Amino acid sequence: MFKTRLISGIVLVILAIACILAGGNILLGVTAAISVIGMFELYRVFRFEKSILAGACYVAAVLYYINLAAGFVDDVMVLILGLLIVLMFIYVFAYPKYRAKQVMAAFFGIFYVAVMLSYIYQIRGLNNGEYLAFLIFICSWGCDTCAYCVGKLIGKHKMSPKLSPKKSVEGGIGGVAGTALLAALYCVAFRNPMNISGKEIAIIAVIAAIAGMISMVGDLTASAIKRNYDIKDYGHLIPGHGGILDRFDSMIITAPIIYYLALHFLAV
Repeated sequence: MFKTRLISGIVLVILAIACILAGGNILLGVTAAISVIGMFELYRVFRFEKSILAGACYVAAVLYYINLAAGFVDDVMVLILGLLIVLMFIYVFAYPKYRAKQVMAAFFGIFYVAVMLSYIYQIRGLNNGEYLAFLIFICSWGCDTCAYCVGKLIGKHKMSPKLSPKKSVEGGIGGVAGTALLAALYCVAFRNPMNISGKEIAIIAVIAAIAGMISMVGDLTASAIKRNYDIKDYGHLIPGHGGILDRFDSMIITAPIIYYLALHFLAV
């Protein structure tokens, strides 16, 4: 199991590096595909993944990503309102096929998965975006790894005993500190091509710490949904890791946090 998980992890890292370096339509297409698959996994929990209700959301997600590149709608709220109206039509005219919680889950899903993951692509479009985009993975996977190691060594106080008994406060602190350190070392290593100052490295380290802390909330959110519906994994697409949402759960919330913090506190 460990070997399978390790190999899958290495493949994921290689693919992530390749897609971010490629950028453009390749990154856009891959992120869109990951988003749709993640939405499918989420909707499967609520048992409407192959319905017209889900289909409307898949189409909306694709249109949203196309709009990111083409910009055919200036105000994205138009797409959001359009989707909401379509979902209301489906709910009303297919009644009582769908439950209210399924309609709300459908609307929630496009934000929780598609919109929030799209910031991976949007970060890539910023100045130094090809470097900043890797912070998403450093903050998500790096925090998880550091938290696990510190928790194993000195973890005593449970962070969320009912939701995730193995996570500790000490591990969480170690994860945040480790993320900041990894981000700082990463920026020092690429300081010249990024053309950043020591002050900017410090700012990025703080951004990484904040994103790392919030990534744990993203991880626990995905876990809470699984606990509510008594499932172990969202899927089996990634051997040893589960589904898209099992592997990208922390990135879902990390990506927009890094984007907006970088946008406001760095010269991007």
